[in-house]
Amino acid sequence: MSDTGTDDLADIAGLGYERARDELAGVVKMLEQGGMDLDDALALWERGEALATRCEEHLAGARQRIEKALAASDDTE
Repeated sequence: MSDTGTDDLADIAGLGYERARDELAGVVKMLEQGGMDLDDALALWERGEALATRCEEHLAGARQRIEKALAASDDTE
């Protein structure tokens, strides 16, 4: 983990869904394995929370696109 926690979290904003999801899975695995000191575990937890939020943003965007497409389809019928 780097000492620049905000820099580590800022890079998440540019991640696509699949990359954020895969990294989140890796974070969960590392936390489950344990064996790290508290500061590293907390930093990893914070990154995991930010990754989960990014995934939720992608999913919400996809949901909106689907709803919009369905509404447009209903309008043309």
